[in-house]
Amino acid sequence: MKAVRFFGHKDVRVVNDMEKPSPKGEEVLLKIGGAGVCHSDLHIIDEGTVGGTVFTLGHENAGWIEEVGESVKGYKKGDAVLVYGPWGCGHCKPCQQSKENYCDHQSEMAYGGGLGLNGGMADYMLVPSARLLVPIFDLEPVVAAPLTDAALTPYSAIKRSLPKLMADEFVVVIGVGGLGHVALQILREISGATIIACDVTEEKLSFAKELGAAYTINSKDADAAEQIQKITGIKKAKVILDFVGATSTIELGTKVVSLDGDLTIVGLGGGHYQYSMNGLPFGVSMTNPYWGSRTELMEVVGLARQKKIHIEIEKYKLDEANEVYERMRQGKIKGRAVLVP
Repeated sequence: MKAVRFFGHKDVRVVNDMEKPSPKGEEVLLKIGGAGVCHSDLHIIDEGTVGGTVFTLGHENAGWIEEVGESVKGYKKGDAVLVYGPWGCGHCKPCQQSKENYCDHQSEMAYGGGLGLNGGMADYMLVPSARLLVPIFDLEPVVAAPLTDAALTPYSAIKRSLPKLMADEFVVVIGVGGLGHVALQILREISGATIIACDVTEEKLSFAKELGAAYTINSKDADAAEQIQKITGIKKAKVILDFVGATSTIELGTKVVSLDGDLTIVGLGGGHYQYSMNGLPFGVSMTNPYWGSRTELMEVVGLARQKKIHIEIEKYKLDEANEVYERMRQGKIKGRAVLVP
């Protein structure tokens, strides 16, 4: 079968000689309908954040069950499902709470399919356990695949701060890309806070308006923080959601977050923050959430089935993987790219 394989630093190849797996025990074989392309892939490819092994890329995966192992119950051939991305041990307390993204044994395991283990940029994908599947019912797999990260990650980050996202508060979304554009839709649907969106291009800022942002600010402007504070007034913004994570965006967040606010850094931009007692307002929580729980992914599927969120996708063939990664490096992907076998 065909697959997009990572062979090492900046070495991605499309191969045609992979053997089609056969599931055993708790394993499930999925016929892939779509595999999302994520900026996390670039961290693996360009920076070697997952080294020492060869594997198939793709951690945003959806498709149809092709075959199940003898111990699998409740699923049958043809069922449309998502693959929950972070794979934990399945036994520790966080895993039992459906939070495999915070598995106690994460430091001694590969993060999941496409992140050290074989992922879904292939004709078929072997999933190690049926516990990692989430039914999508009437959703099309090619459209649903990015829900597993591009929607789940912002949803989980927003849910942490939901009690603070009241109608009299402001929330700032920095970065209207693959995750940020979904965050805007989620905020529009489940919170009452006024949304301020920040990005560096007028195209992205116009897109943010379409998705529910009440205000837009170009974060390249030297006075971006002052522009935001003119909107929020002295109280500033109760929640900052930074989907870039560069030093400049983290600094912007620290200038506009309110007392007792949340500064949530989701993006992997490699930024730094030098803490000082007077650098943040009192009571601010600075967090770096990772993905989300499997039950939260079920909730995300619910939002998608109700048509309350929609991920903009661009479809490509597996053979075009390297071209897609280059387009992503250049910031030319609107929403999410999805590889379709």
